[in-house]
Amino acid sequence: MLTISAIDVISLRLPMKQNFVISGGSVGSTASGAPHIYVRITGSNGISGWGEARPSPRWSYETPETVIAAIESYWKPRLLDQGAEDINRLHRLMDKELAGSMHPGHPIARAAVDTALHDLLAQSRQLPLAALWQSVPASPLYLSYLISTDSPAQAAQKAREAKAQGYRGVDVKIGLHKLRDVEILEAVKQEAPDLFFRVDANQAYTLKQAAALARQMERIGVDVFEQPMQAGQLTAHRELRGKTSIPIALDESIWSPSGLLEAIRTEACDTVVIKLTKMGGLRNAKLCGELAREAGLGLLGGGLTESKLGFTASAHLFKYLEIAEPVDLNGPFFLADDPVEGEWPVTEGEVILPEDRTGLGCRIDADKLNHYGDQRR
Repeated sequence: MLTISAIDVISLRLPMKQNFVISGGSVGSTASGAPHIYVRITGSNGISGWGEARPSPRWSYETPETVIAAIESYWKPRLLDQGAEDINRLHRLMDKELAGSMHPGHPIARAAVDTALHDLLAQSRQLPLAALWQSVPASPLYLSYLISTDSPAQAAQKAREAKAQGYRGVDVKIGLHKLRDVEILEAVKQEAPDLFFRVDANQAYTLKQAAALARQMERIGVDVFEQPMQAGQLTAHRELRGKTSIPIALDESIWSPSGLLEAIRTEACDTVVIKLTKMGGLRNAKLCGELAREAGLGLLGGGLTESKLGFTASAHLFKYLEIAEPVDLNGPFFLADDPVEGEWPVTEGEVILPEDRTGLGCRIDADKLNHYGDQRR
């Protein structure tokens, strides 16, 4: 029986090539980089699986410190020497060590552990990740081009770049400067009128503000309005749906399968944003995607500026779920380097995963892992 023989938690500070700001504040900068936590789980067969957590206190309550503490102090002692092949059982063990609230406890930390377990299991069986799900995904996966600025002129320039580089969609962050939001959206639409137009407010608005902005979006030609209001305001999102023809997508409101079911019951959204990291890993994110599809909801893919490790895990999942719209995996736009060997697997806005590797297919450069180690922790 394959058992867990070692769990290593590695704190990293990765370099950024541009600043990244959302309505809640900065999530990474060229001056200080960005925190990433890698987790390596080694099996009794000597094979190691890898996972990643990308905490940001501007987006959720988890920090690098809480991620490390959750894994090192609570989950690691419980998981060592346990069988590695029953991932559902391992999640139940983690549940017993750290209780959840509105969602399973510490989902971003949990995602790193869950992803590493999937990688370990798939490698041990000499299978690509999707084969664990009895799947051979063949559908293409496209990226959206992220635009995050409070300048309409810069937004227009980035929209031109997206179109010139072959991207099929843009994801525009708003709420950074609310008085300029409409001007920013108009500038993007003018420069990239044929691209899928996703607009993400990251909880920046009240119902009254969101309804007024949605009317402007209808005029401009926005395709989806993501997380306009606070995460807990499901009934307000349902009310907003009655005031606009723009599909409403929920991201921060849905962290788990049970949270998704509550959104379905309250008719709070048209579309669900699937994020491996916020949903506690591949296991729960896959289930959320499948449940949403069965409920007739649309699917969008997203990430939290993960390195190539988390990016690749998300891409495997999104291809399995056959998400047709361009996904917001924005690591390539912001990270200057990371410990995963090779370049970003992106060609003209399309994600091309290697077909000849088992597990996630990521190979870790030990020298870079050491180089980017966060000495402050």
